Amino acid sequence: MLLHSNVRKSDLLARLGGDEFGLLLYQCSLKEARSVVEKLIDRVRAFRFLWHDKTFTIGVSIGLVEIDDRAESRAKVLSAADTAMYAAKEGGRNRFHVYQHDDRDIVRRHGDMEWVSRIVKALEEDRFCLYAQRIVPSDVQRRSRDRYELLLRMRDEDGNLVAPGEFMPAAELYDLMPAIDRWVVRTLFSRLALTGETHSDLKPLYMVNLSGASFNDEQFLAFLREQFWLHHVSPATICFEITETVAIRNLNQASQFIYQLKQLGCCFALDDFGSGMSSLNYLKNLPVDYLKIDGHFIKNVEHDVIDAATIEAINHIGHVMGLQTIAEFVENDAILEKVRLLGVDFVQGFGIDTPKPFECDRLTPWNARSLKSPVRSTKKRPALIARAESAIDA
Repeated sequence: MLLHSNVRKSDLLARLGGDEFGLLLYQCSLKEARSVVEKLIDRVRAFRFLWHDKTFTIGVSIGLVEIDDRAESRAKVLSAADTAMYAAKEGGRNRFHVYQHDDRDIVRRHGDMEWVSRIVKALEEDRFCLYAQRIVPSDVQRRSRDRYELLLRMRDEDGNLVAPGEFMPAAELYDLMPAIDRWVVRTLFSRLALTGETHSDLKPLYMVNLSGASFNDEQFLAFLREQFWLHHVSPATICFEITETVAIRNLNQASQFIYQLKQLGCCFALDDFGSGMSSLNYLKNLPVDYLKIDGHFIKNVEHDVIDAATIEAINHIGHVMGLQTIAEFVENDAILEKVRLLGVDFVQGFGIDTPKPFECDRLTPWNARSLKSPVRSTKKRPALIARAESAIDA
């Protein structure tokens, strides 16, 4: 009623689904349409409603498209309006965005919307696939269980592999990550269930990335409990990874989420750790088991003494707290040798193992002889460690 009362009788207003509406302005110029949507935004912004003695406000984001001789079809017009609406939504509440054919933001967003359609279709047709990349001890003398990070790929309509960097941004922007995370968990657990129990005392550990959207989804924890029960997967074989950014965004919620899954027997890794030394202040409050050091430091460690000092500081503090450290992006022998010198516990990257299609019954045990013997560092810890230790106690 709020919208109906503020449009002309000649205009057509319809609900498209959920909280989305479409408004067709009959014989209306772009200038006049701007005035109409500005008034609609003002009306919606001014609206108040009461619920249980509390007053609430609402907002609206509007995408505006001029229908002219360049309009190819009704579907294209609706798609353009949807794209413009998301551009307005990203700009903040109570805004509108006019679709322009040469608008760079619109062109980018239109590409994202095409990815959304492809992602949804790939989920429906089960065209996602899991890859596994091995994580091994930097000390070849250390006996350890096998560890793998599970990586996601998508197959396009022609069967070609699509790297996550191409579709993940759109999936994150348009709230598709919870569906993808659920696919990963269901697929992994169902495959682990088929292999049954092994006789080895050191069962593999599978590291699974969780998106911020799933981490903040109240239903996701119940979903995980259900999947463990359905597939009889031991929680001790699963390690969930969350990025440092996600964890510190809502520290209390992160701590509770991690604690509840650790109660089941899972372990946790904090990914991309160290992008800001302020991270150390949060670390004391997160019950994680592994620190995966931000790859930015690892990639340059053989040439950058500051990166090396930072890695050593993070590694030392992790060990003081009883955590194990993992160096990602170990791409060659020089980087491997350097992180060994710095005392990092585990290494991962193309210099160690390339990601392979995940078939848990075909994963071969790690051969330690493929890595060089470790070299122990006799250097004194740099002053940066002392500063970092002070930061964590602050």
